[in-house]
Amino acid sequence: MAKKEVFVSYDHSEDLHYKNLLREWDANDNFDFEFDQRSPNEPINSVEAGKIKESLTKMMKESEYLLVIIGKKSHESDWMNWEISRAKQSDIKLKLVAIKIDSSYTTPSGLLSTGAIFARSFTRDGIIAALNSANNNY
Repeated sequence: MAKKEVFVSYDHSEDLHYKNLLREWDANDNFDFEFDQRSPNEPINSVEAGKIKESLTKMMKESEYLLVIIGKKSHESDWMNWEISRAKQSDIKLKLVAIKIDSSYTTPSGLLSTGAIFARSFTRDGIIAALNSANNNY
Protein backbone atom coordinates (compact mmCIF):
# COMPACT_ATOMS: atom_id res chain seq x y z
CA MET A 1 0.00 0.00 0.00
CA ALA A 2 1.38 3.41 -0.99
CA LYS A 3 1.89 6.08 1.65
CA LYS A 4 -0.75 8.80 1.88
CA GLU A 5 0.84 12.18 1.23
CA VAL A 6 -0.06 14.80 3.87
CA PHE A 7 0.72 18.52 3.56
CA VAL A 8 0.86 20.07 7.04
CA SER A 9 -0.28 23.65 7.65
CA TYR A 10 0.72 25.20 10.96
CA ASP A 11 1.72 28.54 12.47
CA HIS A 12 5.50 28.47 12.12
CA SER A 13 6.06 31.01 14.89
CA GLU A 14 3.74 29.44 17.47
CA ASP A 15 3.31 25.71 16.88
CA LEU A 16 6.71 24.35 15.83
CA HIS A 17 6.68 21.81 18.68
CA TYR A 18 3.63 20.08 17.20
CA LYS A 19 5.15 19.96 13.75
CA ASN A 20 8.20 18.33 15.30
CA LEU A 21 5.99 15.68 16.92
CA LEU A 22 4.56 14.89 13.49
CA ARG A 23 8.08 14.64 12.12
CA GLU A 24 8.85 12.01 14.75
CA TRP A 25 5.72 10.10 13.74
CA ASP A 26 6.63 10.38 10.06
CA ALA A 27 8.19 6.93 10.21
CA ASN A 28 4.64 5.53 9.98
CA ASP A 29 4.33 3.11 7.10
CA ASN A 30 1.03 4.56 5.88
CA PHE A 31 1.57 8.33 5.88
CA ASP A 32 4.22 10.71 4.63
CA PHE A 33 3.94 14.15 6.23
CA GLU A 34 5.21 17.04 4.10
CA PHE A 35 6.44 20.26 5.67
CA ASP A 36 7.52 23.58 4.28
CA GLN A 37 11.01 23.66 5.75
CA ARG A 38 11.58 27.33 5.04
CA SER A 39 9.09 28.53 7.65
CA PRO A 40 7.85 31.53 5.67
CA ASN A 41 8.78 34.53 7.73
CA GLU A 42 7.99 36.68 4.75
CA PRO A 43 4.67 38.54 4.84
CA ILE A 44 2.16 37.04 2.43
CA ASN A 45 2.20 40.26 0.38
CA SER A 46 6.01 40.51 0.18
CA VAL A 47 8.11 40.34 -2.97
CA GLU A 48 9.22 36.79 -2.07
CA ALA A 49 5.68 35.55 -1.40
CA GLY A 50 5.12 34.53 -5.02
CA LYS A 51 8.04 32.10 -4.93
CA ILE A 52 6.89 30.69 -1.59
CA LYS A 53 3.33 30.24 -2.87
CA GLU A 54 4.64 28.47 -5.98
CA SER A 55 6.67 26.06 -3.85
CA LEU A 56 3.77 25.43 -1.47
CA THR A 57 1.39 24.84 -4.37
CA LYS A 58 3.77 22.26 -5.85
CA MET A 59 3.94 20.43 -2.51
CA MET A 60 0.14 20.52 -2.19
CA LYS A 61 -0.33 19.11 -5.68
CA GLU A 62 1.82 16.16 -4.64
CA SER A 63 -0.37 15.57 -1.57
CA GLU A 64 -3.75 14.01 -0.92
CA TYR A 65 -4.49 15.63 2.46
CA LEU A 66 -4.14 18.98 4.18
CA LEU A 67 -3.60 18.57 7.93
CA VAL A 68 -4.15 21.87 9.75
CA ILE A 69 -2.67 22.18 13.23
CA ILE A 70 -4.85 24.78 14.96
CA GLY A 71 -2.97 26.73 17.60
CA LYS A 72 -3.91 29.83 19.56
CA LYS A 73 -3.14 32.26 16.71
CA SER A 74 -3.74 30.04 13.67
CA HIS A 75 -6.96 31.80 12.70
CA GLU A 76 -4.95 35.05 12.36
CA SER A 77 -2.25 33.60 10.10
CA ASP A 78 -2.47 34.91 6.54
CA TRP A 79 -0.24 32.03 5.36
CA MET A 80 -2.41 29.35 6.94
CA ASN A 81 -5.55 30.96 5.57
CA TRP A 82 -3.94 31.03 2.11
CA GLU A 83 -2.89 27.36 2.40
CA ILE A 84 -6.42 26.32 3.39
CA SER A 85 -7.96 28.33 0.56
CA ARG A 86 -5.46 27.00 -1.98
CA ALA A 87 -5.99 23.41 -0.85
CA LYS A 88 -9.72 23.68 -1.65
CA GLN A 89 -9.24 24.93 -5.23
CA SER A 90 -10.21 22.55 -8.01
CA ASP A 91 -6.66 21.93 -9.29
CA ILE A 92 -5.63 20.64 -5.85
CA LYS A 93 -8.78 19.76 -3.84
CA LEU A 94 -7.13 18.13 -0.83
CA LYS A 95 -8.97 16.16 1.84
CA LEU A 96 -9.16 18.43 4.90
CA VAL A 97 -8.20 17.29 8.39
CA ALA A 98 -7.62 19.49 11.43
CA ILE A 99 -6.50 19.14 15.02
CA LYS A 100 -6.92 21.79 17.69
CA ILE A 101 -4.09 21.94 20.19
CA ASP A 102 -6.65 23.25 22.67
CA SER A 103 -10.41 22.95 22.17
CA SER A 104 -10.90 26.63 22.95
CA TYR A 105 -8.81 27.80 19.99
CA THR A 106 -10.62 29.45 17.09
CA THR A 107 -11.01 27.42 13.91
CA PRO A 108 -9.67 29.25 10.83
CA SER A 109 -12.67 30.50 8.83
CA GLY A 110 -11.58 28.61 5.70
CA LEU A 111 -12.26 25.30 7.46
CA LEU A 112 -15.82 26.18 8.45
CA SER A 113 -18.59 24.41 6.53
CA THR A 114 -16.12 22.29 4.57
CA GLY A 115 -16.77 18.92 6.14
CA ALA A 116 -13.20 18.87 7.45
CA ILE A 117 -12.52 15.97 9.77
CA PHE A 118 -11.23 16.95 13.20
CA ALA A 119 -8.90 14.63 15.08
CA ARG A 120 -10.12 14.04 18.64
CA SER A 121 -6.65 14.31 20.15
CA PHE A 122 -3.13 15.25 19.17
CA THR A 123 -1.91 11.69 19.19
CA ARG A 124 -0.48 9.64 16.37
CA ASP A 125 -3.48 7.29 16.41
CA GLY A 126 -5.99 10.16 16.65
CA ILE A 127 -4.53 11.96 13.66
CA ILE A 128 -4.24 8.78 11.59
CA ALA A 129 -7.88 7.92 12.36
CA ALA A 130 -8.95 11.39 11.20
CA LEU A 131 -6.89 11.09 8.01
CA ASN A 132 -8.47 7.71 7.30
CA SER A 133 -11.95 9.26 7.72
CA ALA A 134 -11.31 12.31 5.53
CA ASN A 135 -12.99 13.04 2.22
CA ASN A 136 -12.99 16.07 -0.06
CA ASN A 137 -16.71 16.77 -0.32
CA TYR A 138 -16.77 20.52 0.19
